[in-house]
Amino acid sequence: MFNIDAIINWIQSIHEPYTYLLVFGILLLCGFGLPIPEDITLITGGLMAYYGKADVFVMIGVGLAGVMIGDGAMFQLGKRFGTRVFEWKWMAKILHAERLEMVKDKLKNHGYKVIFSARFMPGVRSLVFLSSGALDIPFRIFLLFDGMAALISVPAIVYSCYFFGNQINKAVGIIKNVEHGILIVIGLGILYFLVKYILKRRRAKREAANA
Repeated sequence: MFNIDAIINWIQSIHEPYTYLLVFGILLLCGFGLPIPEDITLITGGLMAYYGKADVFVMIGVGLAGVMIGDGAMFQLGKRFGTRVFEWKWMAKILHAERLEMVKDKLKNHGYKVIFSARFMPGVRSLVFLSSGALDIPFRIFLLFDGMAALISVPAIVYSCYFFGNQINKAVGIIKNVEHGILIVIGLGILYFLVKYILKRRRAKREAANA
């Protein structure tokens, strides 16, 4: 976890418009793989609003802009270099051959679902977005589903921390439960379509054998 007391003390020393610039800049760099969880940055943005250092709705807009531009830049980076990105040393360490094939398969067959889900999975977002560009998923599809996910997660995190600023531990718990709940729903949806696909394939094979 993180030291919430240190974050609160640090927030007290910052004033507008630097609060917005700081959150936007960090989120933008997160899109390029900066090892700072986006959620912590958004939590900080919500606390800035709670302590009167920023307007909560402006902060939500800044958060959305930061994550979407960062995600889009990662996508375009993958598109620019194509499958060569999978040969980069740091990528090869994270995406070994078996995992790489799994990511490729999921993006090719369930691209929009994976892109949507990645927003709620810290640690794999950048990899999924980079891979999406490298595997030639249409940019409009990427923006649509990443944008829909961001419209859920960003306002939820920022406003929860603003509203429950005096109970930050409860706010963090709510955020985790919301994200876990969304992941469960997404997982059940994918499982449903997977089972439906398998049953359809088996039925088609039986019909072909009986023909």
